[in-house]
Amino acid sequence: MGDPLSEIVTLLKPRTVFAKGISGAGRWGVRYAEFAQPSFCAVLEGRCLLAVEGQQACTLEAGDFVFLPATPGFTLSGFEAVTPLRIDPKASASPAREVRHGRRGGRPDVRLLGGYFLFDSPDTALLVALLPVLVHVRGVGRLSTLVRLVGDESRQRRAGRELVLTRLVEVLLIEALRAAPAADAPPGLLRGLADTRLSAALRHMHADPGRPWTVAQLAKKAALSRSAFFERFTHAVGLPPMEYLLAWRMAVAKDLLRRGEAGIAAVAERVGYGSASTFSTAFRRHVGEPPGRYARQT
Repeated sequence: MGDPLSEIVTLLKPRTVFAKGISGAGRWGVRYAEFAQPSFCAVLEGRCLLAVEGQQACTLEAGDFVFLPATPGFTLSGFEAVTPLRIDPKASASPAREVRHGRRGGRPDVRLLGGYFLFDSPDTALLVALLPVLVHVRGVGRLSTLVRLVGDESRQRRAGRELVLTRLVEVLLIEALRAAPAADAPPGLLRGLADTRLSAALRHMHADPGRPWTVAQLAKKAALSRSAFFERFTHAVGLPPMEYLLAWRMAVAKDLLRRGEAGIAAVAERVGYGSASTFSTAFRRHVGEPPGRYARQT
C-alpha cells in the first residue's frame, strides 16, 4: 500500500540546508519578509511569540517545532511591546554565528535553532498546496534531535554531507507532518489522511496510480457511497478525487521523465494511460508542453 506522506516528501526533493542559532532577550522583535521557501525552527529553551501572516499568533515553548512549507511573512518576538526589526531573508547574508536579538548581555530569554532549505521538485506549488501553511508541534523530542543533527551537519564539511542532509530533512519533514494535529488542519493531505475512510482511498491511489480508478471504486475502498465519498474527499483534501488523482499522476510522470529512466510509453503505462499518444495529450493539457520536450529540458 502506498504511503502518500512519504511519497510527497520524496517528490518534493528537499536539498541545500542552512541552519543557524537564534536567541533573544528583553525587548526584541524581528519581522521576516515572505521567503517562499521551506523553513523550520526548534525552540531549545525559553519562550517567544510567533505571528505568521494569515494565522493566529502563538506562543512557542522549549521543545516546540515549527515548519513553514512556503514561509510567508512572519514575526518572532519577546513578550514586551516593540516595533520589530524588518529583515529580508533573501537579501541578508547568512551569519556564521548565533544571531542575538534584543539585550546583548546576560542569559537569553529564548534560544532557537532555525533553518531553511529548497524543494527541487518541478511540482513544488502543487505538493506544498496539499500541506498546512503552519505546522506547530509540541513535545516531540525526536524532532528536536533531528534539528540538532541537521544543524551540526550543515555547519561542517564532511564527506557525504549533501546526502546526509537530504536524508535528515526528509525524515524531519515526515516526522513533523505525521506529528502535526491533522484533524483541525486546513483542507489538504494531512486532513485527508486523518480521516480513516479517506485515508484508505488515498493510499490506494498512491499505491497504484496506473489503475483506471473511478469515483465509485474509490468510494468502495473508503466504505462510503459515491456521493458521500465525493463530497467528503473534496471538503477534506481541497480537490475532487479525480482532480487529485490526475495531479498525482502528472507529478509522478514529471518525476519519471525528469529522471530519464523510462520512455514515454512506459511512463504512460505507469500512470494509467493506454497509449503514449493519449498520455501525451493529457500531459500537454496539464503541463503546457509535450512530455518529450519536458524530458529534454530537465
